[in-house]
Amino acid sequence: MPTYSNATPPLSLFPGDVGFSFNAETFPADGTAGAQFAIPEPAGLADQTHAVRWQTIFGTAPTAINIRLQGAAADVDAEYADLDTSTAATGEARTVTGVSSTIPTASTSGA
Repeated sequence: MPTYSNATPPLSLFPGDVGFSFNAETFPADGTAGAQFAIPEPAGLADQTHAVRWQTIFGTAPTAINIRLQGAAADVDAEYADLDTSTAATGEARTVTGVSSTIPTASTSGA
């Protein structure tokens, strides 16, 4: 984990921004993590939760898929926990609310 270069700090996403954890590539191998993003907190405000909308789109539908949206407070492998999972081989858009992780990423498992 991860296949992508870890930018220090990771790219920041603000409300309305779009980021690509995986983009225009062959389906990644099992256990592969995509690029991570930071969700910054505004200065002077208490920590807040966020709604994260994420989407899977495939040029050719795989026979089986398991993509996990994961999050962590810091970019440390042991801290990442699953926030949501998609198993729709046709692709789908999902929304997760109450996300308090500041560094979300997508990874594959059992595909």
